[in-house]
Amino acid sequence: MQVQRKIAQSTKPATKARRFVFVLLENFTLLSFASALDALRIANRMGEGTLYEWMLVGEGGDTVTCSAGTAFKVDSDLPELTREDTVLVCGGIDVQKATTKKLLNWLRREARRGMAVGGLCTAAYSLARAGLLDGKRATIHWENQDSFSEEFEDVRLTKSVFVIDGNRLTTAGGTSSIDLMLKIIADDHGEDLANAVADQLIYSSIRTDQDTQRLSVPTRIGVRHPKLSQVIQMMEANVEEPISPATLARQVGMSTRQLERLFRRYLNRSPKRYYMELRLQKARNLLMQTDMSVINVALACGFASPSHFSKCYRAHYDTTPYRERGSHAARLSI
Repeated sequence: MQVQRKIAQSTKPATKARRFVFVLLENFTLLSFASALDALRIANRMGEGTLYEWMLVGEGGDTVTCSAGTAFKVDSDLPELTREDTVLVCGGIDVQKATTKKLLNWLRREARRGMAVGGLCTAAYSLARAGLLDGKRATIHWENQDSFSEEFEDVRLTKSVFVIDGNRLTTAGGTSSIDLMLKIIADDHGEDLANAVADQLIYSSIRTDQDTQRLSVPTRIGVRHPKLSQVIQMMEANVEEPISPATLARQVGMSTRQLERLFRRYLNRSPKRYYMELRLQKARNLLMQTDMSVINVALACGFASPSHFSKCYRAHYDTTPYRERGSHAARLSI
């Protein structure tokens, strides 16, 4: 209690509580929303006062269901807000479908008031569709990065866990909402309160906007070989225009044969096979998350012809790109 009282005494005085308006989209990610909301709740508790208020809104003003299947009763339909409010749109699965014309018009209208507007998890897509991220730095969940960068060329997409660019806020999803809220709490009321909130959340490693959302290549593949990691990074950065194994080997100072042996030893596949799997994974993401034609998806993933793309896709996923997209659309309509 003494620690809590000390924090409360050192908290910057506020004439009015800051209000957050959480916009819940259908199939929003519960973890991203709950992480942000609970950080605010704990800030109020540790600060021994109402530092933050919040309301939940959603299109229709009734209930919104998260991706885990739980329905939430919202406080209001999309209301008229004030300049002092902070809007946080909570996205999740199939954010494209949840980003309706009504939502876009509301976001544009409210943003014109000059308030801070943010997107949690995949909701950066909604902000970008509304034109609120043009020329801005932003982030989105790593699984959606490929499709986002193809659709929104005017947005400076990063791989950070969260980004604050002026009055635009975006997070990568999951627990990155905590990092964003801790930054906001520290800016509003000081580092002591933010650290106390982190302690209450058992959150021992606070990340900044300089931290990336995905694990390093060595951690992801379970192999700590510097040259192998370097080659994989080059592959991931050059999906649209693949680099030949000979060139990759030369750039890390080894022969093609040595590179082949390295991939066989640690990944049980050839460099060519590994590279193909990377390209097909990106292609699958684009098919699922965008309206790009199959031809354009093929080109974006380094395939010179749709027929070659379809053949490789079928060999790997046991279905064609057209059937994959059709079955995905059918599942979403259920």
